[in-house]
Amino acid sequence: MSATDTETRYIIALLMENTPGALSRVVGLFSQRGYNIESLNVAPTDDPSLSRLTLTTTGSEQVIEQLTKNLNKLIDVVKLVDLTSMSYVEREIMLVKVKATGAMRSEINRCVDIFRGQIVDLSATLYVIQIVGTTAKLNAFLKALGDCQILEVVRSGVSAIVRGEKVLSL
Repeated sequence: MSATDTETRYIIALLMENTPGALSRVVGLFSQRGYNIESLNVAPTDDPSLSRLTLTTTGSEQVIEQLTKNLNKLIDVVKLVDLTSMSYVEREIMLVKVKATGAMRSEINRCVDIFRGQIVDLSATLYVIQIVGTTAKLNAFLKALGDCQILEVVRSGVSAIVRGEKVLSL
């Protein structure tokens, strides 16, 4: 990639055959070309023979165009759409385990309320917090925790769907 190329975040959704090795072939395409998948979310659809895969990656427009062309050539890929160029709804779920003692407990509670999160588990010294939202919101929450001691973070990866009448289906 040259210095003039700009790196943009892309969200790509695809329907693929729900068969052994299909996911491996999709991921392998990125690996072979030296590109990183930032998040990956895959599960069966209402049709058990198909899975929907949503991934986020960064790159130039030319790189993503080439990757999507190559993805479309894979036999397991039934349909693909680059959501980045459309209006879409994006969500990700994050669980965060934090040290919660003394005065820090009220500060954490305040932060959770501001971000409309939930404390889903607690002990005398720990909270497990659930936050749902865009990647930017989740990143902002982690930053807002400030001096709080974060012990563990688990993120689901991006799920996204096009707004309006357009659908990714057969």
